[in-house]
Amino acid sequence: MNHSMMAFFDLATTPGQPWKNGAGSTQELACWPPGADMEHFAWRLSVATIARAGPFSVFPGVQRQIMLLGGDGVHLRHAQGRWAHLLDRRWQTFAFDGDEPLECRLAGGPSTALNLMLRHGLCSGTLQVLRAAPAPETPAAGLCMVLQGLWQWRGSNGDGDTARALQPGQGFGWVDQRIEPPGLASAAQHAGAALAWVALTGVPSPSAAMQAPSGGRAALVCRTGAGEKT
Repeated sequence: MNHSMMAFFDLATTPGQPWKNGAGSTQELACWPPGADMEHFAWRLSVATIARAGPFSVFPGVQRQIMLLGGDGVHLRHAQGRWAHLLDRRWQTFAFDGDEPLECRLAGGPSTALNLMLRHGLCSGTLQVLRAAPAPETPAAGLCMVLQGLWQWRGSNGDGDTARALQPGQGFGWVDQRIEPPGLASAAQHAGAALAWVALTGVPSPSAAMQAPSGGRAALVCRTGAGEKT
């Protein structure tokens, strides 16, 4: 069975799920396999809004990468004082082990962050900022989101060539894209154009069949568990 999938998203219309502790909320962008809960995903991408100080959820066996999208930033500190990190520069990325108990304190007002979670032994990946169009080779799976500027997407979804403009907060995710690799280009008039780019490798195939929604694209987006924190 062909498990190729591609789905567009817009943060402005992506529903958020409040954390159980009331300290923030999460907008889930994609996870694999689709519909997997917090104990069984291979990889997961989400945007968190951190509204007040509190602990981070512990995810055993998960490697995490976090990128500050907006706000004054956060102070991250190991609960046993083994290390501390100030995430206060926009689009700064920081990697840490999901096994570690962390405390989070706001550097000022609320902040938003892009979160990548990878299950050890199942897949690997990177979260980075690109200032120009990515290489034409498409990774096995991934996601891109416009951070700044206007970007043009051109590609094929099996029904012919398509194109659309992507603004900040918009993007798309894909898995096992066997059709023509998606192409991106920034509009020349938008100086400082930037993308959040996630490239994933070693993505396992799902054990169950997936169904595509109307329009021919299978959805990567699924709901976030109500008990989750960032």
